[in-house]
Amino acid sequence: MRTHGILTLLACLVAVLAVAGAGCTGTTEQTGGAELKDSYIVGIDGAYPPFSYVDKDGNAQGFDVDSMRWIAEKKGIEVTFMAVDWDAIIPTLQAGKIDMVYAGMSITPERLEKVNFSNPYWSINQDVAAREDSNVTLDDVLAGKAVIGAQRGCTAALWIEENLIGTGKMPKDNLKYYPDTLAAVSDLEIGRIDAVMYDDVSLQDIISGKPLKTIGSVQTQEQEQFGVAIRKEDTALLALMNEGIAELQADPYWEELKEMHNLK
Repeated sequence: MRTHGILTLLACLVAVLAVAGAGCTGTTEQTGGAELKDSYIVGIDGAYPPFSYVDKDGNAQGFDVDSMRWIAEKKGIEVTFMAVDWDAIIPTLQAGKIDMVYAGMSITPERLEKVNFSNPYWSINQDVAAREDSNVTLDDVLAGKAVIGAQRGCTAALWIEENLIGTGKMPKDNLKYYPDTLAAVSDLEIGRIDAVMYDDVSLQDIISGKPLKTIGSVQTQEQEQFGVAIRKEDTALLALMNEGIAELQADPYWEELKEMHNLK
């Protein structure tokens, strides 16, 4: 999800054009009861490296962005990437301002009530980071004894709400919400909070080179999988994306992409 500071804020207002493929046919197809279009707006988190982010030049980058570009080229469509505040991204999709969310979105029962998801393409755990000089442990966090920062609307925040606050282990005031994890990590560095929980690969990318350390992981990989979110009525687009993801994962470029973005 997902580039830093002011750029992240600006990215939420600007759509980044990324035309994929030069051989578009200009026609539509009928599959699954809905027509396909020539072009789509893809919603992303502008500060979620390595899956999606906006670089210093205002261009959409990341594993999910490159995956979408490959699929778009193979399927003969054009795509535009738009960075959207994460806690507003599903309402933005439902309002028709974007056509899908391809940005490391975990498939959850709550989200499935609002949108459809493609077949899963990635699985993650939740890592917890603290300052290098901190004595805070993962046990402290899981016992509700630490002040934790999390990005509003992300699965880390939802996990804390359900498993720590909802069970009475942690006071609700010990969970601090942030618009993105970069802001949470900044507060962690200066001591305003004790720890940050976030998706494993992305958190490692964010804390790299900072005086921070990983103190443990919450094993959610079996339950937490990424998919592309699509409006329920857009059945043709869902079929297209499922087909495109399967083709990408069967192509040698899938392994190249993982290596390029330091994903294992």
